[in-house]
Amino acid sequence: MQIGFIGLGNVGGKLAGSLLRNKMALQVYDLDETLVARFEDRGAVAAGSPATMMAACDVVITCLPSPAACRAVVTEMLPHVRPGKIWMEMSTTDADEMIALSKKVIAKGGAAVECPVSGGCHRADTGNISIFAGCERATFEQVLPILTILGRRVLHTGPIGSASQLKVMTNYLATANLLTLCEALVTMKAAGLDLATTYEAIKISSGTSFVHETESQMILNGCRDINFTMDLVKKDIGLFQSLAQAHDVPLEISPLMVSIFEDGIARYGERAQSDEIIRRLEDATGLTITAPGFPSEMIDDEPEERGYEVRPLGV
Repeated sequence: MQIGFIGLGNVGGKLAGSLLRNKMALQVYDLDETLVARFEDRGAVAAGSPATMMAACDVVITCLPSPAACRAVVTEMLPHVRPGKIWMEMSTTDADEMIALSKKVIAKGGAAVECPVSGGCHRADTGNISIFAGCERATFEQVLPILTILGRRVLHTGPIGSASQLKVMTNYLATANLLTLCEALVTMKAAGLDLATTYEAIKISSGTSFVHETESQMILNGCRDINFTMDLVKKDIGLFQSLAQAHDVPLEISPLMVSIFEDGIARYGERAQSDEIIRRLEDATGLTITAPGFPSEMIDDEPEERGYEVRPLGV
């Protein structure tokens, strides 16, 4: 099977690396030719364009920074879609946009899968990330062998659109957790508590979480480098806010979160790391939220294992 991968950024590059590491025949494409060259050095083949990739490959995976970028790439590939071709979209995108593009692919005889990932770049790098997959069940079973190389836990979420909605929900929850952790760490520092002790107190308590055990370490190290930028956070929580508004859910916390990240972007730039949002409180208090001994990058220490399907209760 010939697989193509378009979008070799922070997440996409790591996902594509898992395919190479597992000896899959891989074509790659990215606007950044330096990223493409690195994959060529590792054994991948450079595609001339998304169109030529779709013409040559059985499966084309995209992992792109915005719905607009996704739309442009799929539009270019469409003339080469035919029965037997599969398009898989792995970024966090708008559900309505994903549904519309998938209908175009399916109308040409191809198949489409939305399969956003969750769990951080460090887990994408080892094939241990989680994947939501929205598509027809028959299509899901076709691509499951690929998904279990790319990720550890794979959940079939239902029709196209469902995975995108669940993914923006999980990113909303993660962002809410990040903001409360920022407030907790700054408040404990202001109260005179040791921050390494504070970290452990949270870790062993009911207040712990995946976000704490990863992003709090990046905050306390001072690097704040979690491989996810403020503009992407704003995009994701904005998608969740739009989803709630479309269904007449009067959210109260979500609009405040959007406002906080808009302010963070205005202060520090849209490409600032998302964990730099703590600087708003550091600037306001004059405190520095760091502690010795914390790592400067997240490394997944779980051994890589072939993934598996997660089934909801009662299924």
